[in-house]
Amino acid sequence: MLRLEASLVLLSLLIAFVYPSLGSRWFEKMERRFSQLSRRRVLSVVLIGVSALALRVALLPILPIPEPISHDEWGHLLAADTFAHRRLTNPTHPMWIHFESFSILQKPTYQTYMAPAQGMILAVGKVVFGNPFWGVWLSCGVMCAAITWMLQAWIPARWALLGGMLSILRYGVFGYWANSYWGGAMGAIGGALVLGALPRIKREQRVRDALLMGLGLTILANSRPYEGFIFSLPIAFALCFWMLGKQRPPIRVSFHRAVLPLFLVLIVSAVAMSYYFWRVTGNPFLMPYHFQQEAYVARYMIWQSPKPAPVYHHYVFWKMCVQQMPQMYAIARSPAGLLIKTLWMWPFFLGPAFSFVLFIAIAILPYGFSWREISKNVRFLLILSGTFVVGLGLETFFFAHYAAPATAIILALVLQAMRRIQLWRHRGRPTGLFLTRAIPVICAIMFVLRATAGPLHIPIREYFQFAWHQKALKSFGRETIQNRLLQIPGNHLIIVRYRREHEPFAEWVYNDADIDHAKIVWAREMDPAENRQLLDYFRDRQAWLLEADEVPPKLTRYPQPTTLQNKDLIGVSGGG
Repeated sequence: MLRLEASLVLLSLLIAFVYPSLGSRWFEKMERRFSQLSRRRVLSVVLIGVSALALRVALLPILPIPEPISHDEWGHLLAADTFAHRRLTNPTHPMWIHFESFSILQKPTYQTYMAPAQGMILAVGKVVFGNPFWGVWLSCGVMCAAITWMLQAWIPARWALLGGMLSILRYGVFGYWANSYWGGAMGAIGGALVLGALPRIKREQRVRDALLMGLGLTILANSRPYEGFIFSLPIAFALCFWMLGKQRPPIRVSFHRAVLPLFLVLIVSAVAMSYYFWRVTGNPFLMPYHFQQEAYVARYMIWQSPKPAPVYHHYVFWKMCVQQMPQMYAIARSPAGLLIKTLWMWPFFLGPAFSFVLFIAIAILPYGFSWREISKNVRFLLILSGTFVVGLGLETFFFAHYAAPATAIILALVLQAMRRIQLWRHRGRPTGLFLTRAIPVICAIMFVLRATAGPLHIPIREYFQFAWHQKALKSFGRETIQNRLLQIPGNHLIIVRYRREHEPFAEWVYNDADIDHAKIVWAREMDPAENRQLLDYFRDRQAWLLEADEVPPKLTRYPQPTTLQNKDLIGVSGGG
């Protein structure tokens, strides 16, 4: 798909030099209508959000409701189930040692260790629409609308509307933000609200813009805390310089209309977050994420030294935390680590079309062009993006949703580059204007090709962190097994057996928030005595043995404990 997009970009460059007036009448007619619509700012924001939602629903036949696969997806789903039951966390289960899993805390309470924003929006989908996926769907529609609203504060309205359309085509329908439970859209919403409120506060000093900035900061703190902090630092400095600068409004006005509303929102958010931390970890100042980090050898930041391995109850945890993650940690601290992060970010956020726009905009800069000639808005966005990239580079691990707060910045810079390109004339011909018109058309064509890739037999690669041009990894079969048992009357206990070579990513043991009342309970096989206690506790359930590493996975009635052979057990204590 990327090669095809690159080919279309090169073709548009050729046409721009040979026949730049191609389609001019059609483009001019469409641009007039587009400009008329963009002047209705509120309608534009709503239209972008609704369009994103409608397109995703229309594509359900080829993009059905996704199956959770990754560890973090299950963690967010546990949070959603907990919140949907009107609880912040759950008590530790008596048999918790059998239920330990990645992205999950079992002690001091049973809850995910991740920030709660994604779980909250999934809970909305579960409660209101009956499935947490609709929370993902809703967040992507709000994300595209929020990006459009943010762009309206930084660039002309017609370009902002175009940016909203591009956000739908690249981030709002395809890719793992829209087709998994992993998250991404919430961070992008927070970043767009904060960045969109900044120039509005400086221009108009309206209370509602300060409240929206506070809401955006709250979302960032509860979705991407570290990245949100790095993202917010330059914005905080910009607000302070404005309040103390020569063109500042009266202190009384800025305090009552900006500082006080923002401060009140942040205080309420801080209190609510502290209460959540206290309920989950028992400490109002200890985030669940930091609590969980004690289980890992590899550290979060590249300057931190590895920790000694704690005691693990199951071999699969030792394999991931002591064998696999330290290897990734070593790579992240090497010069190759930055290159790998760049290679992960580029196809997700830019790709050939957006990269081409940025490259051409730089290539046509006149000789001797200086920093001072760049507009203040663009200079600030470049400083903000540079600060954010440095902050991301200090993290050990990286996924595209870590950079979600900067989604609106990326689109703003791409659109600013397009604005510059449209003025470029080669030998007096409107070369740049054609290129500017071609980029949205290319994105629309690629969107259609991605949607029809199946019937057209266009190969789509599988990837766990998939962008718009990729698709998710195939399921390892957990949902198939679960659906089979849901059709059998009664409640079930599935005891999962792994071989030592089992891949930790393919994790089966995840449960509902209320384990005892779930129709299906997933547990790890341990030694005979502990298995006996588990079976006694769930004596009213039909017990099954799942041999997860068989091909296909093998589900049979669980044998009597006396027939178990120790050589088949993989649960261990310590590093094994």
